[in-house]
Amino acid sequence: MQPQVFDIAVIGGGVNGCGIARDAAGRGLSVFLCEQADLAGATSSASTKLIHGGLRYLEYYEFRLVREALIERETLLRAAPHIIWPLRFVLPHHDGLRPGWLIRLGLFLYDHLGGREILPGTRQIDLRTDTLGAPLKSDFAKGFEYSDCWVEDSRLVVLNAMDVRQRGGEVRTRTRLRTAERQGDQWLVTVEDVDTGATTQIRARAVVNAAGPWVAEVLSNRLRMNSPARVRMVKGSHVIVPRLYDHDRAYIFQNPDKRIIFAIPYETDFTLIGTTDEDFQGDPADVHIAETEVDYLCRAASAYFRAPVRKEDIVHTFSGVRPLYDDGASEARAATRDYTIETDGGEGQAPLVSVFGGKITTYRKLAEAVMEKLQPRFPEMGRPWTANAPLPGGNFAVSAVDAQVAKLREAYAFLDEAWARRLVRAYGTLAGKMLNGAASLADMGEDFGGSLTAREVAWLMEEEWAVAADDVLWRRSKLGLRLSPAQRDRLEAWMHARRHGEAAPALRQGGAA
Repeated sequence: MQPQVFDIAVIGGGVNGCGIARDAAGRGLSVFLCEQADLAGATSSASTKLIHGGLRYLEYYEFRLVREALIERETLLRAAPHIIWPLRFVLPHHDGLRPGWLIRLGLFLYDHLGGREILPGTRQIDLRTDTLGAPLKSDFAKGFEYSDCWVEDSRLVVLNAMDVRQRGGEVRTRTRLRTAERQGDQWLVTVEDVDTGATTQIRARAVVNAAGPWVAEVLSNRLRMNSPARVRMVKGSHVIVPRLYDHDRAYIFQNPDKRIIFAIPYETDFTLIGTTDEDFQGDPADVHIAETEVDYLCRAASAYFRAPVRKEDIVHTFSGVRPLYDDGASEARAATRDYTIETDGGEGQAPLVSVFGGKITTYRKLAEAVMEKLQPRFPEMGRPWTANAPLPGGNFAVSAVDAQVAKLREAYAFLDEAWARRLVRAYGTLAGKMLNGAASLADMGEDFGGSLTAREVAWLMEEEWAVAADDVLWRRSKLGLRLSPAQRDRLEAWMHARRHGEAAPALRQGGAA
C-alpha cells in the first residue's frame, strides 16, 4: 500500500504544533500531526497559565514581542472565553527595587501598546486602605493594578487539536517520529506507535518541526540535519498552596535578584506561586522542582505576604522546560521569549520549517508566521483566518460565562453551581453536547470524585485523546488536586478497561465516593 500523502506533517503536539496544524487545516491543506506523548504533555501544560504581554520584557526592550502579545490577549480572549478570562494583577511598589516612575512608565506603555478594548486599564492603589493590601505586609504602602488574562494552558492545546480534526486533519498522540527523509519535493515520514512499536509511513509536501524542547534532537537524530540555531533549556517551577487570600486578584512580586514571581488564585481553593528561571540540562521529559526552587518561591512570597508561605503548606508542584532561542543572554531570566523560525530546502526540495522559542500568548501569531514561510510551497492555500475564529466551545461572548452556566443548569437540573461552572469553564458550549441525554445524576455514570464522572471521562477519551488518568486529572482538568490516590487508581483502572473493551472493574473499598 502506498503511503498516504499530506500537505504538511507537524512534529509536536504542544501549543505551537497544534496551533500551526489548525491554521494549516483551516487554509484547506491536509495535515498530519504526531505527538510522542499526550497533547500538551511537556512545556505547554507547565506554564504560569497567563495570556499576557509580559510586563518585565519591556526592561529588555522586547517592544515588538510585548506589542504582539498585548494585541493577542484580547484576540484569544474572544476566541476562547471559556478557558481564558480577564485577571487583574496587583504590583506592590518596593522602595528598594525598581523606582516608581519606571513602573508607571512601563504600565503606561502596557496600557497603550496593544490597542486594548476589553480589559480595564491601570490604576494606582493605596495598599494601606484598599482591601487588596490586607494580605500584604505593612511595609508596602503603594501599588498598581493592571490587566492581563488567565488561560487553561493544556486545554488551549487540546481545543486547537480538536479543531484540526474537525477540519479534516489527522492527530496522532503517543506516536513518535522515527525518521523523516527528504525525497525531492516530498518527505517520507516514518512514525512509531509508542505503546505497540508499530510503524506507519506517510508522505508530506512539507515538514514542520515544532517539537519544543526536543526541536534540536529531532533535527539532528530524526532528520539528520544541522542547524545554526541553538536552544536554551530553561526550567520553570511552580508550587500550589491552599488559598492565601479571599479576593480574585493576582499579585506580581519583584525580587532583589530582579526576577518576578506571581501569586495567582487557582482552582478556587488554592494559590499558584511561580515561576523560577534556571538553566536546565537533561531529559525534558524528566523534570522536577528542586529544593532550592521551593526555598526560593517560599522565601520570595513570604517577603510580601503577612502570613509566611511554608514548605509544609505545599500541596502540589509542577515544572516544565521552556525551549528558548539561545540569544546569548547571560542569565536564564534575560533570555528572549520571542520565537525564531528557520526554513530549509531549496528549489525543488520539500521544505522543512523549525520553530525555536515562543510563548503561549503568541502561539497563534507564530502559526501565521510559519504559514507565511510555507506560502511559496502552497500558493493555493487560503488567507490568514484564525484571528476571528472561535476555538471549539468558545462561540459565545466574553461577558456571557454566567449566562452559559445558568443555561446549563436550566437544561440539567442535577448540576449544582460549582459543577456547572467547572463544565462551562472546560467545555464552553460543548458542555451540553457532552451531557446530551443525561436526565439525572445516575445517567452520568460512576463518580470518581471532584464531580468527575464516567460520562465526562468517556467524552475525554473519545473526543480529546485522553488515555491515562493523568491526562484527565492534570491536563484536561486540574482535578488531580481533588482526588485521593485511591480515586486516581480507580479512574486509571476504569480507563484501562474501557480502552481494552473490558467490563469496568468492580468498585473497590476506598475508591471513588
